[in-house]
Parts: sequence; structure tokens; C-alpha cells
Amino acid sequence: MLPIFIGTDHRQHIAYTVLQHSIATRASKPVAVTPLLLPQLPIQRRGLTDFTFSRYLVPYLCDYQGWALFLDGDFLCLTDIYKILEQADEQYAVQVVKSRMQFEWASMMLFNCAACQALTPEFIEKGEPQKLDWGPVGTLTADWNHLVGYDQPRDDAKLVHYTQGIPAFLEMKGTEYYDHWHAELGQCLDSCSWLELMGSSVHAQPVVNRIQQQTQM
Repeated sequence: MLPIFIGTDHRQHIAYTVLQHSIATRASKPVAVTPLLLPQLPIQRRGLTDFTFSRYLVPYLCDYQGWALFLDGDFLCLTDIYKILEQADEQYAVQVVKSRMQFEWASMMLFNCAACQALTPEFIEKGEPQKLDWGPVGTLTADWNHLVGYDQPRDDAKLVHYTQGIPAFLEMKGTEYYDHWHAELGQCLDSCSWLELMGSSVHAQPVVNRIQQQTQM
């Protein structure tokens, strides 16, 4: 099972909800999706966001075993996430999309956890893990971190990164992959009627009785 850790921001929980739904519903096998919540973690250090530094805890949280993925919260997954492992290369400690903006490299990281022993909570709390100099860094193809508003538009992005803002904001209307994000949000919020879901359940009759009593009052 592929462990996936998502950087979360208390100011936009909807971003996490949409991203995890987009991952889970397209995955060919079960995934373990975990939000990185700073109060639950063995560091207190934060930067621009709560997950500026907590992202580097992923190998530690996986007991330095196997492969694991970190994503910023403002992504959308449009493919089977397991396909990323087709590019996994054990000669590297971490693999990223090396975009022209280097500070975005760490927004999506595929960790070879066994090769990341240097990423201890103590080092993350005090050191400079963002320099990515704690192990060899490999490259993933650009479709695994497509930067909306910066990269040239493409229709085959696997992981879409709304680094200028998720489409929940009106300011992002009309941007690339705007409709894809809202379609995913719609699926998250979709539900059938109570009758369709609960009508044949043993729990239905007490509800029907309550409604009938209310209408007779």
C-alpha cells in the first residue's frame, strides 16, 4: 500500500478533501492517505505554512521503509497514483519534478524512505532540509507536478498543482484545470436521497414514525 502524506492548511480544508478524493477514486489499489497536522507531529517548526518543514518527516513516519509520496494540499490527481512508481529509482533518496522554480521542487516528493535516514525530527527542527542536500535527488517527468499559471498548458497532466490558489477562490476562475477541480468537488459533495440510501434499512421505520408524528402536530 502506497503511503501518501498531504500538507494541510487550516484555512482551506476543502483542498485536502478534494485532493484525497481524487487520489482514492482513481487508484488501482488501496492507498493510505494521511494529512500532516502539526500538533500530531514530533516537531513544532513551521514556515509559510504548517507543512513547510513537516513534509520532510515522511520517511520518519514510514519508519524509513519503502516508498512514500508527499503532496502539497493544492494538487489534483487525474490518474492512478500508483503509476508514479514506474519512475521510482532506488539510486535516489528523493525524486521531484525539477521545474524552473526550484522552491516548488519540494511540493511533490517521492521518497525512497530507506535512503533518507538523515531526515530525523531533530534535523528537521533545526537544520535546512529544504536544501535537498541530505541525499541524491532524481527527476520525475513534468506531468507529475504541472504548475498552473506557470508551465505551458497541457492536457495530459497527472498531478495538477494550483500553486497560485485552488479554484475554490473566485480569483482563479478561468484558469487551467479550473473545471476539473470543481467537477471533483461536486463528486465529493454528491449524495443520493435519504430514501434511496436508508429506505430498506432497519433504521428507516423510526425515522418515518417521527416524520409522521411531526406532520400530525
